Amino acid sequence: MNAHTESIAPLRDFVVSMTELVSNHPDEATRIQKGGALLKKLIDQEGWLPEFCSIPHPQYYQQYLLHADPLERFSVVSFVWGPGQKTPVHDHCVWGLLGMFRGEEKVQRYEFNQDKKLIRCGEPSRLKQGEIDCVSSAHGDIHLVENAFTNKTSIAIHVYGGNIGAVKRHVYDPETGEIKKFVSGYSSSQIPNLWDRSAVIRAQIS
Repeated sequence: MNAHTESIAPLRDFVVSMTELVSNHPDEATRIQKGGALLKKLIDQEGWLPEFCSIPHPQYYQQYLLHADPLERFSVVSFVWGPGQKTPVHDHCVWGLLGMFRGEEKVQRYEFNQDKKLIRCGEPSRLKQGEIDCVSSAHGDIHLVENAFTNKTSIAIHVYGGNIGAVKRHVYDPETGEIKKFVSGYSSSQIPNLWDRSAVIRAQIS
């Protein structure tokens, strides 16, 4: 049996389950609740993430596309943090699920106050390996995320309610109030082949 075909099966199963979820449940709350349970099951397993989707960059965090739904109802990415790397303050404009696969993240949420000034929302939280967090209009959509470690790589698996690399979003400067539009794109044009099950089928042939 092809080792890659066998090892990537948990990601394929997750994609199938998420496709069924978004097809049968149009409401965001259910997608976040049930999708979080599916993501938890995925990140609790090791060995399925392709190596090229786990490589950090010496200067910039990386967002590798693992799967995009053909109707762009959701996408799955691996977020790879080199030591000490962090995002700017940013939003998503779609719901999102954040699952800590390896290492840890520090998350600082932001919100607009009554004077429409962007302020910190509470103290930073720490997302540890195996834990799930979410973003949405209901749960808060603006945050800054960073690798909690200065001496090693951390990897999170994110699921978003759209093709996140093509979503028009915003970065914020809390000091000046400046807001800039951005589109994140992806860190590689290569994506995992989830669908080559030929070795499994061949093994079933008598």
